[in-house]
Amino acid sequence: MLQIGSYTLASRLIVGTGKYKDFSEMQACHVASGTAMATIAVRRVDLTAPAGENILDFIDRERILILPNTAGCFTADEAVVTARLARELLDTDLIKLEVIGDPKTLFPDNEGTLEAARVLVEDGFTVLPYCLDDPILCRKLEDIGCAAVMPLAAPIGSGLGIRNPYNLALILEAAGVPVIVDAGVGTASDAAIAMELGVDGLLMNTAIAGAKDPVRMAEAMKGATTAGRLAYEAGRIPKKLYATASSPIEGLIG
Repeated sequence: MLQIGSYTLASRLIVGTGKYKDFSEMQACHVASGTAMATIAVRRVDLTAPAGENILDFIDRERILILPNTAGCFTADEAVVTARLARELLDTDLIKLEVIGDPKTLFPDNEGTLEAARVLVEDGFTVLPYCLDDPILCRKLEDIGCAAVMPLAAPIGSGLGIRNPYNLALILEAAGVPVIVDAGVGTASDAAIAMELGVDGLLMNTAIAGAKDPVRMAEAMKGATTAGRLAYEAGRIPKKLYATASSPIEGLIG
């Protein structure tokens, strides 16, 4: 279970809704991933679309919470307006906050993210900010009142995996809210590694939607997320330079 603010999720894997060949493929990936939350860009919601052609028609809202996001916003003001629009359109206080600072890297704007987060928390939103893997920034976002922090593992859509596990370890050590890795996961082993570090959840889109077989990749990500969390909770053995016999030699009959 993953607790974010007042919301309890049965899955630690959050998935996106973009880049699929069609809405039916997206829907099949949601089922295969076992996700309980899907993020959607507010600007992709066309409420005038005929029945069966609206993206919302392909999300099982009885089973999956919608996490609207402010994708494409480059200022705090723009993100705040988009979040408020999402609340009206989708009847939710959840918001994945994105304030992009650079169109090439899609890295977030620290100052803009903090500014928008402060306004939205005061406005009653459950804020999940996309941010750099910066322990200081994550601490400030938590202090503002964000319900979780969502540091990137690598640039959005890059598939580079966990580039700085040490920063994530520092964030985890200090955090009092869920830490959800957002962006950079490329394949199932990346998901398992992130979960083994102790993060509370993962958010991914391109790694699934961009795979040769998105549905099978969604299933793989589900298994990797679960396995990684179990391994973290079980506690791995210490790493050693030399061998240790699997069968103890003490007590053997000579």
